Amino acid sequence: MTATAGPGPLATYLRARRELVLPAAAGIPDTGNRRVAGLRREEVAFLAGVSSDYYVRLEQGRDRHPSEQVLVSIAGALQLDEEATAYLLQLAASPSTCRRRPRPRPEKAGNGIRTLINTWPLTPAYVHGTYMDVLAANALAIALSPFNAPGHNSILAAFLEPELRALHADWDEMTARIVPYLRSVAGPDTDDPRLVEIVGELSVRSDRFRKLWARQDVKHKATGTSRLLHPQVGTLDLHYEKLLIPGTRGQTLVTYHARPGSDAEDRLRLLASLDSSTCTSADTVRTTADS
Repeated sequence: MTATAGPGPLATYLRARRELVLPAAAGIPDTGNRRVAGLRREEVAFLAGVSSDYYVRLEQGRDRHPSEQVLVSIAGALQLDEEATAYLLQLAASPSTCRRRPRPRPEKAGNGIRTLINTWPLTPAYVHGTYMDVLAANALAIALSPFNAPGHNSILAAFLEPELRALHADWDEMTARIVPYLRSVAGPDTDDPRLVEIVGELSVRSDRFRKLWARQDVKHKATGTSRLLHPQVGTLDLHYEKLLIPGTRGQTLVTYHARPGSDAEDRLRLLASLDSSTCTSADTVRTTADS
């Protein structure tokens, strides 16, 4: 027997976003007897200027090819910003398929970007792939957190590693940023085996991730600040930048830097010197052992 296909990513996205819109924010009076979260389907249809039956078909996955004009109208009714609207259009344009695709070859960071970040002694920097697998990192990034080392996955570590939660004084804000960020860099290809693997593990092991992922938020927040409580050097208020690397399939360069002349800059220097001393001591031990 052939399994019945689900409603699809477009329908799932529409329903999730509808449930987040407050009626009052959409200009709809609250009569006090609402049984659904957010807007009703017929209210979205009215605000978007489409028939209720047509919108119901979209949300049930029975119509998967709406026009761009209709989608833009629905995006307005759902109060989507420019980035979320673009994501909605991508979902509608992506072919739906139930077949299992082969796992792609592992991603690798280019030699040029590896060389570049290793020339930055006071700038923690690492490269992650499309699904936030760390592909390369310089010494200071690893000194900042061992989970920045290649072989780790940034979003898995953020939700599942207690040490990383202790490091981020802004853990709640950080995790609220990282989930929409993952959805933005992964794009509409929600059936990718690596993404399915990551989302599946986090959904089972983290209540917070499961709730954030269900919101269907999309936001590529490429710059901001983060407060870290480092066990060796104390509080670090650092600015971060996330830069997409041209010519790659979604690889991103992540850098941290301190404001010039700040306490955080001094503490980064201290961390770099501590890491350098540790490496020198380890090299001495290896050299002695080899003699």
